[in-house]
Amino acid sequence: MSKSETNVKPDFEQVYLENYSYVYNYVFMRLLHRENTEDIVSAVFTKAMTHYDSYDSKLSSVRTWLCNIARNSVTDFFRLKANQPHVDIDDIIEPSVEGEFDLLQDDINRQLYQILSYLTNSERDFLALRYQSGLSNEEIGKFFGIQPKAVSERYR
Repeated sequence: MSKSETNVKPDFEQVYLENYSYVYNYVFMRLLHRENTEDIVSAVFTKAMTHYDSYDSKLSSVRTWLCNIARNSVTDFFRLKANQPHVDIDDIIEPSVEGEFDLLQDDINRQLYQILSYLTNSERDFLALRYQSGLSNEEIGKFFGIQPKAVSERYR
């Protein structure tokens, strides 16, 4: 079996279609701001497309790889901002674009948004990796440099 046969990757368009909502939701949970989320998600998929030839499916799943790019992009965004963003729910509610998920249309999502705004970046990062990206404890542990059991404890 040749090297190219052992590392068969799906077409990037398929990767994009299957993972866009996970990456978008992950970034949104971190930033809590739609326009900044859209900018970063666009940059994530541009980076991913540019470096897709170097992606190795033996090292991680494509979703984990994309979440790592997204996490680094969000970290870079916060570094540029030099402080944690102030969140005011009144500033972000706007008419939704056709076909876009509008997360803040019902009271439960609005309350969840307010609760998330009180969490630290690290806490939001953990929740986004767990619930939005659906990563395993082992994959989340790699992001934080901790053992899967520690991830389980943090989750509990």
